[in-house]
Amino acid sequence: MKDPCISVCKFDDGICLGCGRSKAEIKAWKKLDKAEQRLVAAEADMRLLAMGSKARCKR
Repeated sequence: MKDPCISVCKFDDGICLGCGRSKAEIKAWKKLDKAEQRLVAAEADMRLLAMGSKARCKR
């Protein structure tokens, strides 16, 4: 799975406003298997939706 980073890298309460992942999830990304990456990406998408206008998602 492609890394969901969109090079925004600004954080609010430990969550990236660009991709929706936590710092720990970003650091661990390359070590996760495909299923774990899909789960993290889905959770990140939900976080971005919950953050609404604060997020700067380019997806």
